[in-house]
Amino acid sequence: MTAGVTAAGTAATLVVGATGTTGSRTVARLVAAGRPVRAASRRATPLPGAEPVRFDWYDRATFAEALVGCDRVYLVPPVGEPDPAPVMLPFLRLARAAGLRRAVLLSSSAVPRGGPAVGAVHEALPGLFAEWAVLRPSWFMQNFTGAHLHADGIRGEGVVRTATGGGRVGFVDAEDIAAVAVHALTDDPAPNRELVLTGPEALGYDDIARIAGEVLGRPVVHRRLTPVELTAVLAERMPARFATLLADLDRTIAEGAEDRTTDTVLRLTGRPPSGFREVAARELTVRRV
Repeated sequence: MTAGVTAAGTAATLVVGATGTTGSRTVARLVAAGRPVRAASRRATPLPGAEPVRFDWYDRATFAEALVGCDRVYLVPPVGEPDPAPVMLPFLRLARAAGLRRAVLLSSSAVPRGGPAVGAVHEALPGLFAEWAVLRPSWFMQNFTGAHLHADGIRGEGVVRTATGGGRVGFVDAEDIAAVAVHALTDDPAPNRELVLTGPEALGYDDIARIAGEVLGRPVVHRRLTPVELTAVLAERMPARFATLLADLDRTIAEGAEDRTTDTVLRLTGRPPSGFREVAARELTVRRV
């Protein structure tokens, strides 16, 4: 069996990061649409309707097997890696050589093409694949409802700690990101461009705390830290270099970098994006990955 053809004779989509916030939702939507999926994760975790396959960005021995039977790939960069290009590009070159023709990369609204972190991978993608898209979502609403420091703070202490000040963000639902990802993976022709994804409105973290408190029925407050203070808090949970990067992104939010909304979700899916109150009511009392 070669790359591009599954045992059933139909090309599959490889979803890297298949157990993560957007990857798991993308797998579920592809399966629901009747698309064959290879769900790639470090432990080859089984997901309903998908073929599990072991994949580790830091183990090149897992690359070739993961690509078998696939002609397109959804790419979630290695979590916590401040410089993912040296880790990701060898796999992407192998994918191209193996016959994959389409790649959809999860990036961030905060990271432009050629910018830091995954920005270098974004820059390289159009030269590697004839069909491509780069998803640049704003901050996830699931940061406040899933497995994240903010969600832990809301549930455990009733506190959200940031260095964003009064800055506003067009927070986006991971379900909407996954819906766009499926379109980017399956639409003909391919987008061949970057797609900036937001929710329906820009909210400050004070707004997020207020809405979360109303949904939970108890007070939640936004504690404003300086970037230095936030770096120290984050460095207790992650590498110092990545903590510094995240704190600096908060600083850019305070300066207005994320105070925007787009109509991308509506244009590609035909329905408006979910608001934070809707997502909080759906998920905040249940811990989701």
